[in-house]
Amino acid sequence: MTVGAEAAVFRAGQSVIVGADMPVVGRVVEATADDPYLAIAVELDIGLLRELALDAAPSSSRVGALFAEDTDASMLDCARRLMALLDRPEAAPLLAPLIRRELHYWLLAGRHGAALRELAAPEGYAGRLARAVAVLRAEFRERIPVERLASEAGMSLTGFHAHFKRMTSLTPGQYQKRLRLIEARRLMRDEGEAAGTAAFALGYESVSQFSRDYRRLYGDSPKQDALKAHRAQTKTPEPEGPGVSW
Repeated sequence: MTVGAEAAVFRAGQSVIVGADMPVVGRVVEATADDPYLAIAVELDIGLLRELALDAAPSSSRVGALFAEDTDASMLDCARRLMALLDRPEAAPLLAPLIRRELHYWLLAGRHGAALRELAAPEGYAGRLARAVAVLRAEFRERIPVERLASEAGMSLTGFHAHFKRMTSLTPGQYQKRLRLIEARRLMRDEGEAAGTAAFALGYESVSQFSRDYRRLYGDSPKQDALKAHRAQTKTPEPEGPGVSW
């Protein structure tokens, strides 16, 4: 998994938490037909974490962009019961909120607890930075003075830069650029926009700068990447022959 500038390989049996509202890229590196990859993703409810953490001791954990721990049996049990509700849709509206609440409790009570309490604290660094991140995500096409972001977080410029980098592994400018490039890729791949049109729509003033940033993130120029996506979408597998498998 890659989040911001952080990348890590996780093994079976671990639970992974992304400490900030950021795009995540994942790749399965080990799986077979007999032992397939299986995972469940749950969006955490910060309000529920705050409610359940009211009586918890203050945390001194240092939350980063990406962290993992071995998954407790109680958490796995909640995940299994949530997945089982996919086959019982009539029961999901009543039971899913109860199981999700239990899951949040076990997360706070387990190895992730200290980091989650810091993330949930309304006036902690994570909660204050979340207000600045919300501005960046809502207005990523626009020029946003860093002074405004620091003000949203209630921090000095120096403190804001330091805590933002620790939480996301990126500077505010790098974070905004990442959002722009992700949206540009969507516009070109899904809506057929030209690279120049996407670049100017997302606030770039130079197509050449956009192309350099795009290649740095995705490894190909915008045109090459869009062409690869088109070929992948239109490719028809050939009939299987001797010594060939798909």
